[in-house]
Amino acid sequence: MAAAPPDAHPAPVQRSLDDLGTPLSDVTFCVIDLETTGTAASTCAITEVGAVKLRGGASLGTFQTLVDPGCGIPPRITVLTGITEMMVHDAPPIEAVLPALLEFVGDSVIVGHNVRFDLSFLRAALERSERPPLANRSIDTCALARRLVRDEVPDCKLGTLARHFRLDHPPNHRALDDALATGDLLHLLLERAATLGVTGLDDLLVLPTMAGHPDAGKLALTDSLPRSPGVYLFRGHRGEVLYVGKATNLRARVRSYFSTDGRRKVRRLIRETQRIEHRVCTSPLEAAVSEIRLFHRHQPRYNRQGTGAGRYVYLKLTLGEPFPRLAVARVLTDDGGLYVGPVRSTSFARQVIAAVESVVPLRRCTGRIPRSRAAAPCTAAQLGAAACPCSGSIDEASYGRIVDLARRGLTDEPDLLLRPLAERMDRLAAAERFEEAAAARNSAEALATTLQRQRRIGLLRRAGRVRVRVIGSGSAEITHGRLRRTWRDVDPVPPDELGFESGAPVGPVTREEADELNCVATWFDREAHRLQLLSVEGLMAESVRPVPCFTPRRPAA
Repeated sequence: MAAAPPDAHPAPVQRSLDDLGTPLSDVTFCVIDLETTGTAASTCAITEVGAVKLRGGASLGTFQTLVDPGCGIPPRITVLTGITEMMVHDAPPIEAVLPALLEFVGDSVIVGHNVRFDLSFLRAALERSERPPLANRSIDTCALARRLVRDEVPDCKLGTLARHFRLDHPPNHRALDDALATGDLLHLLLERAATLGVTGLDDLLVLPTMAGHPDAGKLALTDSLPRSPGVYLFRGHRGEVLYVGKATNLRARVRSYFSTDGRRKVRRLIRETQRIEHRVCTSPLEAAVSEIRLFHRHQPRYNRQGTGAGRYVYLKLTLGEPFPRLAVARVLTDDGGLYVGPVRSTSFARQVIAAVESVVPLRRCTGRIPRSRAAAPCTAAQLGAAACPCSGSIDEASYGRIVDLARRGLTDEPDLLLRPLAERMDRLAAAERFEEAAAARNSAEALATTLQRQRRIGLLRRAGRVRVRVIGSGSAEITHGRLRRTWRDVDPVPPDELGFESGAPVGPVTREEADELNCVATWFDREAHRLQLLSVEGLMAESVRPVPCFTPRRPAA
């Protein structure tokens, strides 16, 4: 066994997103080749390991050893490789080779010609040795060759490519020689890839999957994209915005449209795209909010998801009439009603209304209230499910107490509505009426979700101007629940505002504001453990009694 790794690493680790943007000249590659007793990793064994470590076009070291497969070597394999059973008789088993090989590989990017074959044998050996699997990224020079030079050669076998391009190390079915030849091929393919704008590891990893994309020529539109968080816009022939998106790595995300996403909508989008614009953001929060604002400004026709503003509706308690009821409203009007929401759809709003009405006997009939008792009461009143005035059994003052209960439950005292729903769910479950208990739980969860969202948005809107710092990241200023600016810890002063002016909020949340407010509120929830409050103008404090959660808990692993 021979090993000469001047920069060996202790163990392979998964590369981060920042590593993926590393220039290819700074990436450490480890080219591996194995000789085996056959083609199936489950039934065959390794007879030889060869590897060479490369960086910036230079060799950093080589690794080579014969391996005792623990079984016979078929004659056809001996004819192909020249490795006999006598040669491996005193060689170490793969279990003894793995520690030194893993140290040599370290956290480099593994390269191979048909690399899946070599990795399958390595995975099988690691599993048998009860070692963790490799987490290294891998590059297949065969797949790269199909993408870059397929038109120049009859096939993409290593021997064919070595002869055609006159590589310095000819392959001969011995592990180290084949690894050296694959390393030569890698350097040639990297030169070819550079003409397509492939400059970083992330570009190289997705390049083979772009082979069949009909618009791969438009990859040049992505050349100026940085590997930073931000938003991007696809523009068409007339400059119109076709699509808006956000990304933590702009370059990798936009280039992925040319490879992994085969949806017909995406193919049409790429065909129509003539220009790709971007804006770098200082944080994922700024990117998410900017995406929402750009969507509302341009209404791109390829953005079918990402906002529900077109479907948003409100729950309305019609306080402006003598006998109020709950209804679904699509627009906000100054009619004295109590508006809750918006919520995501009409069907969801009706589910929430049904949950409230199962606790509070609000009027359900929608017709004009009869002046005499001669008219027949509505069905809900006949069944005793609602205290409708059409029954003639309740006056306006008594009904007002019912309305007040509903109003308090929908605003400051959610327990008034949620506790009876929880008790009903428990009673049904105890009686083994599980389907009804599940329906009661779903109704309670819909109501709880709506009230919790209402509460956290209201909290941010009432807080006024809030400045927070994400520990280890950056800072943000939020005014009445909407993002005003973000800046990094290294910035001397906050940058200019994001083109947004926010006065004190008046009335319920509008449908246009809902997406951004929900985005900011979700960010607060997600980053709560890392947030440091710098300043706040108003009151920013959660209620002592939180809104309960009815979502079933997953069993612990």
